[in-house]
Amino acid sequence: MPQNIERLLKIMKRLRDPERGCEWDTAQSFETIAPYTIEEAYEVADAIEREDYADLKGELGDLLFQVVFHSQMASEAGHFDFGDVVETISEKMERRHPHIFGDEGGVMEEARWEDLKAAERSAAGSQSAMDGVAKALPALMRSQKLQKRAARHGFDWPDTEGPRAKVLEEIQELDEATESEREEEAGDFLFAAVNLVRAYGMDAEQALRAANAKFERRFRAMENLAGGDFETRSLEAQEELWQAVKRAEKS
Repeated sequence: MPQNIERLLKIMKRLRDPERGCEWDTAQSFETIAPYTIEEAYEVADAIEREDYADLKGELGDLLFQVVFHSQMASEAGHFDFGDVVETISEKMERRHPHIFGDEGGVMEEARWEDLKAAERSAAGSQSAMDGVAKALPALMRSQKLQKRAARHGFDWPDTEGPRAKVLEEIQELDEATESEREEEAGDFLFAAVNLVRAYGMDAEQALRAANAKFERRFRAMENLAGGDFETRSLEAQEELWQAVKRAEKS
């Protein structure tokens, strides 16, 4: 295994060689590579969702290559290298699992896990509960993380009644918004909807992914039922197809 990693590191170093490397790879920076890193992470998730484990092997390799790419650029700039990355994550995992690698025993409760992470942020100079919530996260996921951070500090409703009322309030404000206000009010509505979903103990990102998959599945089924003339049908006829697909799924 170490030889495999060493081979990959050598490949990356050669690709970035100023004189003998690839012109595309040598022209890249952290900023230009970051979107590819995010894309590869999503492709890993997609392979898992499709249960395509042969594809997952390849996608994990692509994601690993992104780590190696960033590490090589950091090494060239004198920041750190791949070995430092491995050492850092190893130390973090041992630190965050004192019940496994320490003397605490027991099980790792979510509250304890969050306490350990909060202590790390504080040691790193964090001054706000909002520090460390990555801005590059998908907006839905980030809103949920921001809300959870606030909740850990007591800023949260005790049940679903408060967030449900807030959703209804934001719908009304969106209805009444002027054109210049509409985007802000739409954002407030979505943020409130995430909060309600969270109050029910569900992950908003996962729930929306499931809803996306269901809508896509049903829409494709409607197209198949229409036999090639879906677009020419009236909205009422399309709705009949939609209801037929829903009935078929339940039967």
